[in-house]
Amino acid sequence: MGEEEGKSNNSLYPMEKKRGGFTASIFIFVLLALDNMGFVANMVSIVLYFLGPMHFNLATAANTLTNFMGTNFLLSLLGGFISDTYLSRYTTCLIFGSVQVVGLSMMTIQAYSKALQPKFCGLDKPSCMEGGIGFYFYVSLYLWALGSGGVKGALPALGGDQFGHKDEAKKLATFFNLFLLSSTLGATIGVTVVVWVSTTKAWYWGFFISTMGSLIGFSVLAMGRPFYRLQVPRESPLIRVFQVIVLAIKNRSLSPPGSSAELYEISEKESAFTNEKISHTEQFSFLDKAAILGKDTKAEPWKVCTVTQVEEVKVLTRMLPILLSTIIMNTCLAQLQTFSVQQGNRSMNRKLGHFEVPAPSIPVIPLIFMCILIPLYEYFFVPFARKITGHPAGITQLQRVGVGLVLSAVSMAVAGIVEVKRRNYALAHSPLAPGGISLFWLSFQYAIFGIADMFTLVGLLEFFYREAPAGMKSLSTSFTWLSLSFGYFLSSIFVSIINAVTAKIAPSKLGWLHGIDINQNNVNLFYFFLAILSCLNFANYLYWASWYKYKPEEPETEVQLKEVDKPLVIEHENGSNKVIAEEVSSFQTEENKEKVASL
Repeated sequence: MGEEEGKSNNSLYPMEKKRGGFTASIFIFVLLALDNMGFVANMVSIVLYFLGPMHFNLATAANTLTNFMGTNFLLSLLGGFISDTYLSRYTTCLIFGSVQVVGLSMMTIQAYSKALQPKFCGLDKPSCMEGGIGFYFYVSLYLWALGSGGVKGALPALGGDQFGHKDEAKKLATFFNLFLLSSTLGATIGVTVVVWVSTTKAWYWGFFISTMGSLIGFSVLAMGRPFYRLQVPRESPLIRVFQVIVLAIKNRSLSPPGSSAELYEISEKESAFTNEKISHTEQFSFLDKAAILGKDTKAEPWKVCTVTQVEEVKVLTRMLPILLSTIIMNTCLAQLQTFSVQQGNRSMNRKLGHFEVPAPSIPVIPLIFMCILIPLYEYFFVPFARKITGHPAGITQLQRVGVGLVLSAVSMAVAGIVEVKRRNYALAHSPLAPGGISLFWLSFQYAIFGIADMFTLVGLLEFFYREAPAGMKSLSTSFTWLSLSFGYFLSSIFVSIINAVTAKIAPSKLGWLHGIDINQNNVNLFYFFLAILSCLNFANYLYWASWYKYKPEEPETEVQLKEVDKPLVIEHENGSNKVIAEEVSSFQTEENKEKVASL
């Protein structure tokens, strides 16, 4: 084996210098730009498609979108699990990408064919979907969600694998910043060109462009196969977690050992052939009982766990409060894709000279800011902060997330103020009256939240990738999308609950978000509610972020795979020696080669 392969985590094969790095990442960046072009364009405008050709009312259209988005991001867990356990991340991306293209193609066909669109059934119904038309609509929508979600679960970790060496920490941080930049560039084209085509020409043309963008993007990803570092799937991460939980409960009556050195762990030499080793920590010490090897008990799965396996569960447990603390921010994000689009569509002046700007195109303003700010952040702020903090990324991932949470609260407060101004004008003038406040008032809430997203999304992706155990990289980075999923689902719940509660207590007996006319609603109060909730959530986040202990650096292993060309001797407690055959190294290598060849 070459030296690079010997130094690397042996779950990645091959790891020669000519593979991985930014050369391989270019293919991933192209896919991100092309795929996100259609995805973001549809997410900011599809609520109008639901209100128009699909004949949903406002609340149903908003909930349909947020449920779709929630399912999309929730399914990233499926993609992450499959790519950690059964397939490589590369193969997982291509399979789910194919499903996504099928779903988008079906959406295009329905938008084109009048026979597949529902007939208007009146304003008193939440939706006109029924029968075969409704079945076709939801199958195509959720095939798209399944494909897109599966790709999200595997793609960030595939990119992170291209910087898997310990001396590539700075490059890994740069990768995740460029990951967001590529997505942002694609989204910028999407919310301008694709949204304009969808809203002024025909919806099916917008879906068609999205379909072709995804198809070309996944074709480019496939072309990069010779350049990637590909991981060999390991045993199921969920089984490893269950083993620790079961054994910790089973051994709950055992006395803890006097020293962590007495807990079961494979030797340094054995670890050269298996997973990374994680040093013992004191948090959640009750889980340590899973690593107690009883007398006359063989070291077998479901009988004892290694310290590393226990620490993997501790890492995941420590991550959970961080994950939960970011959900409210993503609930706020859902409003920018639903009610904020409706704000721009009613009683706002959308003229830019002689050109009428589609309301869903307003997010282009924060996207342009982000296209400028991300390079500035990467090439100016990070080097400056790195000199002060000594951290490879300038500031820690959790500090970066915290900045985003603060800005999201500010964004909701600004959104509420702008809605008061817009609604007051709308109620004082005829709906047919020309003019209105400028559409670009919405740019403030979008711009502030766009910067918040720049901090939080990249911070979470890098945090979950860095902190994750080696065999759970995809599943862990999927936690970022899981937070988004919960945020969108929570948005649907909030809309339903607030409508029900305010309908009972309001003098008009109408909910804040009732009906189809946003001018008759109180969306501003909903925004203020989310702003207050975001402030309380930030206080909660500060507690957990200060409590969190980063995963200890894995100890350097002196034995490298390329050096194992002689018998490996392991000394047992009874004084006997066991010799592992010389062929282990070559067997491991050939086994990995066979696995990768099949991926």
